[in-house]
Amino acid sequence: MSLHPQPIGAIPEETARVARAAFPKGSPYLTLRDHLGTIYDDGDFPALFPASGQPGLPPWRLALVTLMQFRENLSDRQAAEAVRARIDWKYLLGMALTDPGFDFSVLSEFRDRLLAGSAEELVLEKLLERCRALGWLKARGLQRTDSTHVLATIRVLNRLELVAETLRAALNAVATVAPDWLQAITPLAWYERYSRRIEESRLPKDTAEREAYAHTVGEDGFLLLDALETPAVPEGLRELPSLEALRRTWQRHYERTARAPASPGEPPTHGVRFKASRELPPAAEGIESPYDVEARYRHKRDTQWTGYMVHVSETCDPTAPHLLTHVHTTPATVHEAQCTAPIQQALIDKDVPPQEHLVDAAYISSELLVHSRDEQGIALRGPTRPSQGWQTQVEGAHTLARLSEKGSIELL
Repeated sequence: MSLHPQPIGAIPEETARVARAAFPKGSPYLTLRDHLGTIYDDGDFPALFPASGQPGLPPWRLALVTLMQFRENLSDRQAAEAVRARIDWKYLLGMALTDPGFDFSVLSEFRDRLLAGSAEELVLEKLLERCRALGWLKARGLQRTDSTHVLATIRVLNRLELVAETLRAALNAVATVAPDWLQAITPLAWYERYSRRIEESRLPKDTAEREAYAHTVGEDGFLLLDALETPAVPEGLRELPSLEALRRTWQRHYERTARAPASPGEPPTHGVRFKASRELPPAAEGIESPYDVEARYRHKRDTQWTGYMVHVSETCDPTAPHLLTHVHTTPATVHEAQCTAPIQQALIDKDVPPQEHLVDAAYISSELLVHSRDEQGIALRGPTRPSQGWQTQVEGAHTLARLSEKGSIELL
C-alpha cells in the first residue's frame, strides 16, 4: 500500500446532523473532534509508506481508530465494526454515514508499519504537539510517574518445559534455513521427541524420570550446539536468534562435566548436569520463553508475573487536563530506580520537563534526588524507602525513627 496524502475535508453534513441529534449532551469523540480536530494528517506518516503502488487507507484515520480501540479495549474486529456502525466514531473520523469502513486486518498492518518504522511514539507525539499548541501542555509543570506490570504474550513454562521447548524452537528455526544440514545431523529419536510443542506432550511425573528426561534434552542441545561449531555449518546459521536463545538457556540451566576416559589412551568425554534451581543465576539473566527472550519473571510484593514493567508519566496540574507525556517500558526485572533518570531525560528531550516530579518510593534514592535537582533541574518528590537494616528486625535496637524521637542516645 502506498501513501497519497489528501486534504482532510469537513465532517459530512448528514453525519454532523445525526450525531448532534443522537448525542444532544455531547460525546467524548464529538468533543475531541470539535476541540482537537483530527490531531493527525497523512503528512505525519510518509516514512511508513512507499510512494508508488495501490493507495492505502488514510493513516490519520487509522491512528485515531487505534487510539479509540485502546481506550475502549476493543479487538481489531470490534474496532472495525465500530467504524462501520457507530455514529460518534464516524463523526470523529469525518466519514459519511453510509461508509462501510474497512477490513479489520488493516489495523494490525498499520501497527506493524509503526513498529517497523520505529515510529510507535509518533501517535503520542503528535497528540502532545496539538495539546501544546492549545496551551494545555507546558514545560515546568507538575508531573507524576507510576508503573504497572505487563504480562508477556507467552505461556509460562516450568524449567523442564522451557529447556525442551527452547531446543524445539531452535530446531524449527534451523529447519527453515538449512533443512538438509539439519537432517544430516539429526538422530531419528529427535523427530519423535521434538515434533510437537512440549506442553502438549506427556512429560514424566516421577522425579528420577524427569531428571533423566532433562539430562537427555541437555545432551541433545549440546549435540546441536557442537554441530554449529563445525566448519560445515551453513553461513549465517549461528546468528539465528533462536540459537542464541538456546545458548543462553543451556548456559543457565546446564553444566558440562568431564568424564574420565573409558580406557587408557582415549580422550576424556563430557557429561551433562541439569543444575539445581538454587544454583541458577539471578532471574534478570534468565530467558523465560524462546518466543519472547526479553520477558522476565518478577515477584513484587503480592504480585508475580512474567513480562515487563511499563512506567507512565502524566501531567497533574490541578487547573489543566491530565495528559500522558511519556511511556517507558522495560523487562520486569529492571528496578524502578533505574528508570527515573531515563524518564526525566526523555521528558527533557520532548521539551516537557516537570518542575516537580512526583513518584513513589521505588523511584527514589539519595543519588537520584541530587541528580534530579542539580543535573536535570527537577525537584524529585516522593516517600523515602523503608529502612531494611538489621536494626528494624531486632526489638529494642536503635533505629533512625527512635533517634529522631529521643533526640539523642546516651551511650553507657
